[in-house]
Amino acid sequence: MPEKVIILDFGSQTTQLIARRLRELNVYCEIVPYNKFPENAPDVIGVILSGSPFSVNDSEAFKPNLSFVRNKYPVLGICYGAQYLAYSSGGKVEKGNSREYGRARLTPADRNDDLMKNIDDGVQVWMSHGDTITALPKNFTVIANTADVEAAAYRIEGEKTWGVQFHPEVFHTEIGTIILDNFLTVCKAKKNWTPASFIETTVGELKKQLGGDKVILALSGGVDSSVSAVLLHKAIGKNLTCIFVDNGLLRKNEFETVMDDYEHLGLNVLGIDAKSRFYKELAGIKEPERKRKIIGKGFIEIFEQEARKLKDVKWLAQGTIYPDVIESLSITGTVIKSHHNVGGLPEKMSLKLVEPLRLLFKDEVRKVGRELGMKEYLIKRHPFPGPGLGVRILGDITPEKVRILQDADDIFISGLREWNLYDEVWQAGVILLPVNSVGVMGDERTYENAVALRAVTSTDAMTADWATLPYEFLAKISNEIINKVRGVNRVVYDISSKPPATIEWE
Repeated sequence: MPEKVIILDFGSQTTQLIARRLRELNVYCEIVPYNKFPENAPDVIGVILSGSPFSVNDSEAFKPNLSFVRNKYPVLGICYGAQYLAYSSGGKVEKGNSREYGRARLTPADRNDDLMKNIDDGVQVWMSHGDTITALPKNFTVIANTADVEAAAYRIEGEKTWGVQFHPEVFHTEIGTIILDNFLTVCKAKKNWTPASFIETTVGELKKQLGGDKVILALSGGVDSSVSAVLLHKAIGKNLTCIFVDNGLLRKNEFETVMDDYEHLGLNVLGIDAKSRFYKELAGIKEPERKRKIIGKGFIEIFEQEARKLKDVKWLAQGTIYPDVIESLSITGTVIKSHHNVGGLPEKMSLKLVEPLRLLFKDEVRKVGRELGMKEYLIKRHPFPGPGLGVRILGDITPEKVRILQDADDIFISGLREWNLYDEVWQAGVILLPVNSVGVMGDERTYENAVALRAVTSTDAMTADWATLPYEFLAKISNEIINKVRGVNRVVYDISSKPPATIEWE
């Protein structure tokens, strides 16, 4: 295993951004719950304590014993992490005179400190807390301040431990990467975690894990399952069989297109037409999580049926990536949404699970795909939800609703390609709303469906902004959908960012 930094998650919305920044610096890291530090961790080189939605003074705040990391590893506390280090050592953390949110100017107090190297006066940092440290323990030394925060950053004497009350991981902190890089220097990080090293390590681990066992892979046509398939093919060759299921919830003509796409990869792919089965099982089901569970269960049952036909198959491989894991399992027990390849799996399966990309973000998966020599059009395909159009049809699912959504979605995606906007957007699609509205077509009044266009920009799907598509493009797409898609008389555009919204509507 590569050397790694452990990020202890106290529930901050930006914990994933810390991981992103470290990986951009070619250092492998993992996010674990604040109370789940790995017992045997010879490869850990440093520890970061994340922010939190809680105050350290709240009764429900997460308050672990940090003796298992202090004086054993270099430690960096961020926001809540910094305040908890001070609080748990006898310092005082109290409500500030004002809630400290937004931009502030940082001035180093000790330029010789390892964390403050190459930091100029007056650089912008981003604050996001209602509390502040009002009294530091005796062995804590201030190394930077702002106009309103005396202990904007500190170190603990006699330890390789620091705390910052701002967020170095966010874009608005100008010197955030420098701060994190300085910490990695203290950790003596080799910074050798690259797509090539990931491939070499992962292929070796897969060979060891799978041996001569047979594996089936749930192929979706997206970049995640595609890269997983190529990695597994490198590791086990002919012992891999890919299965692509048409659940009736794919994009228009996608089943045929995907089957054609994989000819050049040399993969053994079985195509299964299961549309009627899924439509029957989903009939009348409106609740999003139930739909996800039914779709996930249906996939697994089909894979197990095909595995029995192939004989001696022991493993199910999936293209699960890190955001899937993070959103499906939270430290507070709150599930944002279950994915059919994480939270939607049945409790009992006859197949063991293998997920080669489980700890990668989406852009990292794409880099690995390029390193593997995959064609660019496969690597650049937009993410598509595991349950497919099933979570873009709000309410119950019928073949007619699928037809309407497929036609509208095809116009939108084809339009993005024609206008050279496809590669500027992270993910796009159409949502069929459970809303009928009055319209006029010709001399007749209509009462038909409304659809919402959704397009976002992002780097890893953990945060996303709505894409500012040209008005002329949106007008053309709206007119084309209304004129060509029978059953739609209104088109709207979703301008919600994540957070607080999610990319998908369900």
